[in-house]
Amino acid sequence: MTPSPLLATSLPPSDTVNTNPRQLKLLEEVRTRQSATVEQLADTLGVTLQTVRRDVQRLAEAGLLTRFHGGVRVPSSTVENLAHTQRETLNAEGKARIARAVAAEVPHHCSLILNIGTTTEAIAKALLHHRGLRVITNNLNVAAILSQNPDCEVIVAGGVVRARDRGIVGEAAVDFIRQFRVDIALIGISGIEADGSLRDFDYREVKVAQTIIEHARDVWLAADHSKFNRPAMVQLARLDQIGRLFTDAPPPEPFPALLQDAGVVCTVAA
Repeated sequence: MTPSPLLATSLPPSDTVNTNPRQLKLLEEVRTRQSATVEQLADTLGVTLQTVRRDVQRLAEAGLLTRFHGGVRVPSSTVENLAHTQRETLNAEGKARIARAVAAEVPHHCSLILNIGTTTEAIAKALLHHRGLRVITNNLNVAAILSQNPDCEVIVAGGVVRARDRGIVGEAAVDFIRQFRVDIALIGISGIEADGSLRDFDYREVKVAQTIIEHARDVWLAADHSKFNRPAMVQLARLDQIGRLFTDAPPPEPFPALLQDAGVVCTVAA
């Protein structure tokens, strides 16, 4: 049986690059400094120049770093996110751990909304064996993945499809989401800033995500550790609007106190 075009093109490639802990630390160091030399990175990480050059080459080929004469920088800003294919490669193993932790807490026979993002797509894969789910999504990749689960009803929001990641945005998507009230909203995010704000890059995507939060009985945020202290232009929500946070490493300062003050239950996926 020939797979549908949507399913055939929506599943991630089998050769997705996975970053190891050293490379993730290298990325975080470059992000903190804005740019760094190979010598600085070797000294900070306690590895050889050759190791850093190898890692930099691999990360640059994956689109996660930009090289310039004498150093490297992260190809991102407060106004534009990394490309979807690049985000798929960034901390793929950590996102898979988060997805498994989320799926372990999602009960069978419940209603969910999943929004746009590579972490929510990982969660969709982890839910493939759940029973009796009713899932609403504005993410065509999530819809394609969960349509493989015969015991899951998938409802897709209407609206404008962004070609770069197959996310559905715009007022039509907002109006569609307003019809529902679900048990759990499972949302991803581009950045969590030190003031407790949850941020993203596209105001149209943010409007849909805000509506998702308003129309869920409980809100679970799935964010790998690279999202902490990552700036983005548009405020989506604040920590006190979510009930649970799933991440892949203990949150850095000042987030433990912020999470406690906001009453957020934090799960670090092993």
